[in-house]
Amino acid sequence: MTDAARIVRDRAGAEAPGLAIVLGSGLGALASEVEDAVRIPYGDLPGFPAPGVAGHAGALVVGGLRGTRVALLAGRAHFYGHGEAGAMRGPIETLAALGCEALVLSNAAGSTREAMAPGALMAITDHLNWSGRNPLIGEGGDARFVDLSQAYDPALLARLRDVAAAREIELHTGVYAWFSGPSFETPAEIRAVRLLGADAVGMSTVPETILARFCGLRVAAVSVITNYAAGMGAGPLSHDQTRAEAAKAEARFTALIAGFAEGFA
Repeated sequence: MTDAARIVRDRAGAEAPGLAIVLGSGLGALASEVEDAVRIPYGDLPGFPAPGVAGHAGALVVGGLRGTRVALLAGRAHFYGHGEAGAMRGPIETLAALGCEALVLSNAAGSTREAMAPGALMAITDHLNWSGRNPLIGEGGDARFVDLSQAYDPALLARLRDVAAAREIELHTGVYAWFSGPSFETPAEIRAVRLLGADAVGMSTVPETILARFCGLRVAAVSVITNYAAGMGAGPLSHDQTRAEAAKAEARFTALIAGFAEGFA
């Protein structure tokens, strides 16, 4: 067990959370839905990095969400912060040590599809690692050769779609391409990844997915579309735009993930 996991158990109790959730930029409202919440700042947890970007609170929240015990990461560290693809290794290993069985990742992303406008929600079916980096570089042993043929668990994806349909929430599906950031993509890069099959682009999620699969966690992921990708819309891209558009979709995102948590086993 990690030192961070021991601290979490000391403060929040020994009961294992069955579900873990990572909140992306501007998507922190879900944390307020957690009942009997124990909130632990990342600074109190060894191996947890400071998020270092606006819109990420930087706290682990443990409690109940629609009757399911959850561990919620309000904020993440990004590769572009320090050039470390494994920046979220400590938190992911801690979630596994706490007994979490599944991880729901979320992010703010740009759409490469005209029919998927800002404000849309997209469940990720697969990814493209455009950055060329991997959080397991330097890891020893055969366990590092992680099978990613079903990186995003089909049963969890089906559950997301069922919850969305029951709540009349439009949920797109598609492939997410990870760029290193922090600069936004160029129009040429967007044209390239569209040809390769990317439906959305962003600066996170893929390294956490790889780490989660390495640690034995099942993964589901949802992108909140905050803009059209470079060259597809009018005006410059900015992080302020990302946060503002994420806030507009936050109620539907919260309803989707809270519904996903309900009855989770």
